[in-house]
Order: sequence, then structure tokens, then C-alpha cells
Amino acid sequence: MKLNFSDKVLQTVIYVLLVLLAFMTFYPFWNSLAISFNVGSDTSLGGITFWPRKFTLENYEIVFKDKRIFQAYLITIARTVIGTAVSMFFTALFAYGLSKKGIVFKKGYMIVCIVTMYFSGGLIPYFILVYHLNLYNTFTFLIIHGMINVYNMIIFRTFFQELPDGLEESARIDGCSNFGVFFRVVVPISGPVVATLALFTAVGLWNDWFTPAVFIGNQDLIPLQTLLVQIVNAGQTATLIANLNSYAQSAVQNSVTVKALQMATMMVATLPILVVYPFLQKYFVKGALVGSLKE
Repeated sequence: MKLNFSDKVLQTVIYVLLVLLAFMTFYPFWNSLAISFNVGSDTSLGGITFWPRKFTLENYEIVFKDKRIFQAYLITIARTVIGTAVSMFFTALFAYGLSKKGIVFKKGYMIVCIVTMYFSGGLIPYFILVYHLNLYNTFTFLIIHGMINVYNMIIFRTFFQELPDGLEESARIDGCSNFGVFFRVVVPISGPVVATLALFTAVGLWNDWFTPAVFIGNQDLIPLQTLLVQIVNAGQTATLIANLNSYAQSAVQNSVTVKALQMATMMVATLPILVVYPFLQKYFVKGALVGSLKE
């Protein structure tokens, strides 16, 4: 179709706005990457935009030499992998049960689940509950916190309801139980929706810093994002700088500033999850829509 002058102008304006939006989104990340590779004392002079002025790897050397970073990295990876697997298993299993016809109190269960999406007991009652369940300051809490995601459950449930009844009937003829139907038939054909929701869950767990900051007091159990927040706050609060002695000593010995360490740590915490996105991006539209639309 041939475009007239007004259509070309509108198209040009849209392209310009999209380019500006992409630039505003990407530039802060790129600038932080440039600062992370620049000498800290030189960064404090300002003027770092797209490229490091004095290239160095000292910032990353200090980050990877710090035992707390390595420990927090392991905690984050373990929490993300185990937490995502556990959440997908129980959320999908719960959704599969609610997708079946004839379930007693089915509507009641759905109402209770939906209510939790809008209302909660509050942080203090939740903290008291976690404490009395002996889950405070434990790695187990990091796994089971948010184990059932109601939003994901609704998408799973809608997807399962769209599956042909003949699949389950044929599996039962072959002798499959309810668990057999779920694991041998339903799960293998749910790849797109599982991949999409698993990525959303993994990103949420990877980026979650607030929950460990409130419920985890042991520094050996805090994930990388919570440690990153502490490092960022260390650049603003003198008391926290005193608590992060190794960073202060590294800054003196290697001409590394707290800001440079903040940027390097942020890159270390962000890049792994960004690498995963391109491999699962093809499942986004198909997986999300197939579980959220119903004829």
C-alpha cells in the first residue's frame, strides 16, 4: 500500500518517538556499564557518558574477590533455580486441579485465591507468622515465600481448560492416574506457557531484595540484590560505609570509589538474567496469550 504524505509524517514521528524511548531505556544501563569499567577516582570527576575514559578491571576484581559477593551469588542462583521449579510445580498442580469439572467448592477456592490478590494481612502479621513457624532467617523461607502465584495459577488454569478432553480420556484408558495424566500428558504439551511463566517467576525471584532484607538477618543467607542495596546505601550513609570495611579498604588501596563498586556489582547482578531473555523471548506472546484467552 502506497503511503500518502500525512501517513509518512505520522510514521516518521512514531519512529522518532520509539528511538527516543529506546535510547532513554538503554542509556542508563550502558552508562552504568561504562562507569563500571572506568577508574573510580576518574569517574568522580564526572563526564563519563558512553565509553570509559580510563579503562580498568579493578572494580570487577574487587567485586569477585569479595567472599560476600560469591556467597550472595550462590544464594541468588540457588533461590532462583529451586524457587522457580517449586513455584511452577505447585502452581501448575493447583491450577490443574481447579481446571477439572466437578471439584467440590471449586468456586469457593477461586474466590479465596482471588481475594489474596487484592488484600493481605500486612507485613507485621506476616512477619510474626514466619517467626513462629521457625522460618525466619532460613533459606527454606526464601523458597516457599510466594510459592503459589495466583496470577500464574489463573493462566495455567485457563490453559488447562482449553486442552481437549480426549487427551485425558485416552491417557486414562492406557491406565494413567491423575498424576500420570498431569506429568505424562499435560506438562509435556504446556511448554510455551511453562517457559513464559517460569521466566517471569525467575526474574521476580532474582530481582527480589526486599523480602530477604526483612526476613533474613544472617549475612551468609542474603541474596545478591539485597547485598547490592546495602552497597548502594553505603555510598549514602556513613554508618553503612563503616560496616562495609572491605569495600572502604579496597577503595583506598586501589583508587576505587564506592560508586564504581556499585556499578560493577549492579552489572554482575543484572547481566545473568538478561542473558536468559533472548532464549525464551519466542515463548512470550504464545505462552502468555494461550493461557489467558478463551473462546
